Amino acid sequence: MNNRSLETEPLPTLMKQYAVPCVISLLVGALYNIVDQIFIANAPYLGSYGNAANTVVFPFTVIALAIAVMIGDGCGTFFSMSLGAEETEKAEKAVGSAVVMTVCMSLLLTAVFLIFKDRLLTFFGAGVNEQTFAYSREYFFWIVLGIPFYMFGQGLNPIIRSDGSPKHAMTAVLAGSLTNVVLDPLFIYTFHWGMSGAAAATVIGQIVTAVLTARYFLHMNHAHLTFRNLQFHPDFLRSCLPLGITSFLAQISLVASMAAVNRMTAYCSLLDPVFGNPQLSQIPIAVLGIVMKFFQIVISIVVGTAAGCAPIGAYNIGAQQYGRVRNLFLLLLKTEALVGLAAFLITELFPHQLIGIFGAGNESVHYTEFAVRAFRIYLFMIVPACVNKATFIFLQASGKAFLSSAVSMFREIVLGVALPILLPMKYGLDGILYSMPLADIITFAVTLVLIRQILQELDQKAMMKSKLSLSA
Repeated sequence: MNNRSLETEPLPTLMKQYAVPCVISLLVGALYNIVDQIFIANAPYLGSYGNAANTVVFPFTVIALAIAVMIGDGCGTFFSMSLGAEETEKAEKAVGSAVVMTVCMSLLLTAVFLIFKDRLLTFFGAGVNEQTFAYSREYFFWIVLGIPFYMFGQGLNPIIRSDGSPKHAMTAVLAGSLTNVVLDPLFIYTFHWGMSGAAAATVIGQIVTAVLTARYFLHMNHAHLTFRNLQFHPDFLRSCLPLGITSFLAQISLVASMAAVNRMTAYCSLLDPVFGNPQLSQIPIAVLGIVMKFFQIVISIVVGTAAGCAPIGAYNIGAQQYGRVRNLFLLLLKTEALVGLAAFLITELFPHQLIGIFGAGNESVHYTEFAVRAFRIYLFMIVPACVNKATFIFLQASGKAFLSSAVSMFREIVLGVALPILLPMKYGLDGILYSMPLADIITFAVTLVLIRQILQELDQKAMMKSKLSLSA
């Protein structure tokens, strides 16, 4: 698509063209870990122990994703703004810097994870019992080896979208995920490779995505990636990274929240009259991992929709089409609220069916009972949570990285860490369940103020531009 069409095409049409492939890309990316957990949960020889191990290891992939999307989303936004301002050379140098930085950071992160493996696993709750720790170590090793491929494929995906090829971005991730789906049952059920098999299937899928992503960068639509550009350009990194800092904080703060939830869940499980039994102590952490995986699916839709709209908004800001940006923001908010409403109805009405996907038939009745409560309570405020996330991303795409980062940190670090630590001290496992909806509704009060501020500012800029045009 010609990027000039971002100024002229109807906004619903553009949202469909850009957001749908982005949503599919993120959903497919999310399925890497979720598919593993589904197949693991339904393997009788792994069960909830394997589920718990999957939950423990999941934050490490989120850390990798946080760094990758900071680079990719930041560069993607800068790339779109540069094209809107007709500064192609800046766009090309930014892409080269993003590629080099993604590769270097992925290798460094892999080394750090492998060196501090046991300490990190213990910190994220693997010590709840011996079997969970053993499965966590097995799964962790192979997943970490795939981090360079994972970061390359996921981190550079936003740049492909900003280059006007959202379908290719979707195809690259989809091919990798389908590879994972095909290999998971083969490795887990046929070969009985257990956690290693699940991890190996994931890594092979990530390699497929990385190869297709690398291939695209040899033939970009609006830029030419040369060896001269494949180097660190400090000036452009300083311009790009702040635009991606909200994406980074949204992911890395989620890690902080997961660490708090996992540790307090492990602690409260040992004190619980039911889950204090060593043979049941892994269930709460396994269940909360499953609930968060469903939430990840919903948030992938929300973030994908907002991220798909980001190049549209960024381009029109660069072109000073402020009225168009305002209409795009309102359309985005309505769409995200509907996504949240659909998710709310599913979790409240069909929790038994949801938990059934993750091997509930192989577990004790306590597994199902706790899972139903977790779905209904933990995700009760999912509608405002969706609106919150969309607003943060729109602020980032508008160039307001600092404000977006500040509010995101308030939600994910201040509330997302403090509440899961404080509430369980009085209410045990129930305190952990209530921490999520309480954090979301408090944040929503702040978000409403931000929405009003964004709309007023866009109105003022549109009016000022109109006055300047008339005076000219």
